[in-house]
Amino acid sequence: MWVRPARRINGRIRLPGDKSISHRAALIAALATGGSRLSNFSTSQDCAATLSCLTKLGVSIEREGNNIRVEGAGNSGLRAASEPLDCGNSGSTMRMLAGALAGQKFTSTLTGDNSLRSRPMKRIIEPLEMMGAHVHSEDGKPPLAIEGNALKGIRYELPIASAQVKSCVLLAGLQAAGQTEVTERLGITRDHTERMLQWFGVAVETKASPDGSRTVMIDGPVRFAARDVDIPGDISSASFFIAGAALLPGSKLEIEGVGLNPTRTQFLSTLHSLGLEVDMSALYEGCNELVGTVGVFAGPNRESGEHRESRVVNGALIPQLIDELPLLAVLGTQISGGIEIRDAAELRFKETDRISATVNNLRAMGADVEEFEDGLAVAGPINLRGAKLDPHGDHRIAMAFTIAALIADTESEIVGVECVGISFPEFFELLDSLIER
Repeated sequence: MWVRPARRINGRIRLPGDKSISHRAALIAALATGGSRLSNFSTSQDCAATLSCLTKLGVSIEREGNNIRVEGAGNSGLRAASEPLDCGNSGSTMRMLAGALAGQKFTSTLTGDNSLRSRPMKRIIEPLEMMGAHVHSEDGKPPLAIEGNALKGIRYELPIASAQVKSCVLLAGLQAAGQTEVTERLGITRDHTERMLQWFGVAVETKASPDGSRTVMIDGPVRFAARDVDIPGDISSASFFIAGAALLPGSKLEIEGVGLNPTRTQFLSTLHSLGLEVDMSALYEGCNELVGTVGVFAGPNRESGEHRESRVVNGALIPQLIDELPLLAVLGTQISGGIEIRDAAELRFKETDRISATVNNLRAMGADVEEFEDGLAVAGPINLRGAKLDPHGDHRIAMAFTIAALIADTESEIVGVECVGISFPEFFELLDSLIER
């Protein structure tokens, strides 16, 4: 696919439902008693994989456009699937569904595509086995055979900052005897699971400690009733449009009805710190999530002036920016002093090695980039040149470098852009509706 440089981005849009919230809404609705209506459900292939797996587990699901009706099976009412559960490319599906299956009275096999079968799963195997489940894997990688068992609550400190691991343990805790506690000490991750459980009436206690850690607690086993969920637009998907508008002089963009959960808006705060004008307005709470409008108003020129030191993004910020880090690296090429990203080794275990993919594509566009085991440093500002770009099958790399191509001096070719459908099938159509050349 060829992408030509753009002059500006103008318009007002709404986005498909948040992928992270959609996964959790479907899973929790499937474990509830009664029927739940999920509106503005994500159109991503990842969330379709979650629905497919739940259907194979005996959950009745009806879909009409972006609206889903889930007839919950109850917390212990799932049925054994007649075949392996194919999670596609979705690590969220595999890791969270594993938690929901750990306390069921049957054995399930979770598998996925080549990329997913190469991703680490020891991070969920360890706590699930501590709770009493039996999980068999191939050296800690999928496929996973989960023998459901009577579970007991545990106290677990996350060895990595991962919302997927936290969610896996909490979903298993719904079926466990006693209290399940999950402590985050290495960084606070997105809290959609806690919020969704509370929306469905589950008592979730959260405790912040003076040392900056956070503990989430639930008492099991838990039974809860169905509830309707209105899913806000996806802030991670919005970030690509926001970045494009912020970088193209004269742009004006508004994105309505987008999720503004405080654990997901660090990207907007980081843009502010980089001198880019982004604001939030029309805020309201919907289904226990903050929702509102994001406005982007690009100044007449990209940042200029005296050289500044490189901005460093590291530590506790990384879990809150994990999806946007490749895009931040692209932004860094336009910022005086550039940007350095560290403590982000987790990027090497995504759909592809996102550090390597980001570095290689930036270098193809003429950027000065240094690669580290846990991140990268990119110099700026620089005029990017058009190039042939390879996202290596990773949807977020493909979208980040589409934005890079919009600010390049000549057109770029991006290969394998069909991978964008994993999270955002409408991306190119929506982007084209906003671009002025």
